[in-house]
Amino acid sequence: MNNFKLIKKDKKTLARKGILHTAHGELETPFFMPIATKASVKALSSEDILDLKSGIILSNTYHLYLRPGMPVIKKAGGLHKFMNWPGAILTDSGGYQVFSLGSRKNPDKNMVKLSRKGVEFRSTYDGSKHMLTPEKVIKIQETIGSDIMMVLDECPAYPATKEKARISMELTTHWAGRAKKSHKKNKQMLFGIVQGSSYKDLRIQHANDLKNIGFDGYAIGGLAVGEPTEKMYEVLDWVIPELPEDKPRYLMGVGKPEQIYEAVKRGVDMFDCVIPTRNARHGLIYAWRNKNLKGKFYEEIRIKQSKYRLDMKPVDQQCDCVTCKNYSRSYLRHLFSAEEPLAYRLATIHNVNFYLELMQRIAKTI
Repeated sequence: MNNFKLIKKDKKTLARKGILHTAHGELETPFFMPIATKASVKALSSEDILDLKSGIILSNTYHLYLRPGMPVIKKAGGLHKFMNWPGAILTDSGGYQVFSLGSRKNPDKNMVKLSRKGVEFRSTYDGSKHMLTPEKVIKIQETIGSDIMMVLDECPAYPATKEKARISMELTTHWAGRAKKSHKKNKQMLFGIVQGSSYKDLRIQHANDLKNIGFDGYAIGGLAVGEPTEKMYEVLDWVIPELPEDKPRYLMGVGKPEQIYEAVKRGVDMFDCVIPTRNARHGLIYAWRNKNLKGKFYEEIRIKQSKYRLDMKPVDQQCDCVTCKNYSRSYLRHLFSAEEPLAYRLATIHNVNFYLELMQRIAKTI
């Protein structure tokens, strides 16, 4: 069964609109997924996200596996019930976190041991030893009950030598095949992840290798890891034509508003990124300049700056979120200056709303 239906294609670009059917509702593409890494979009409740009209969130297999742990998630009846979330959930495989957290937290120790079997690592929380295999990652995500599961992959650092990128790609293909075999035929979708770093032949090869295995959707991984933005667009130009038109395409970890808009033009359907929530907690607010997406269509307001102390205008005069309808820039700056936790909630509500409205505005251009 194909869960994705293509409903419209743009005449001038590769942009498209579709419907993705999940076990927890239909999602109109293109869409953005707010990040709920540890079963929570930071500073917001599930009710807040529902009020913002997001139909899907993204959670993290690595973090949920370690804390609260699968016995807790299983006892709760799955992640949806545990966090009282009625919408869809995508869980990434945890592979990226194994490598990035291992090297960042303990750069002088061999925290990660990689093999064809899987990846052995130590918890970033308590140092305990764990092993993730492609099969175990599927089992964990089945316990979580995510609507969309990701295969275990290795994401090479940027820049990577071609040999390193090739080895990483081949390992990811091997793991993807095993993940597909262990995936039960249920309502949970399974996506493959295209790797290959910045090398055209590897990217094209990997897209076709994964296509031959056959997945419910295809993600493009290994981008937004330090490469120039133009290189990211170039990789998309290589990969997208190789992917099936009747399957959803997901660009992992991207990105800035203009990057999302450009990626949609190149045929991408799904996005996630920590940028709107992380920046909100640091006082960086997105505001519309124009909603027709022409030129520099937004501005970045650094709300902690003193120039906003007496600014009684709404945070964004073109936004109708709870924050902008009820509070001024001056008030939000005061909350940050006073280190009041409400600052994080109000700023996050606005930035998430901005990104969700961005997707609606982009869809109207198709």
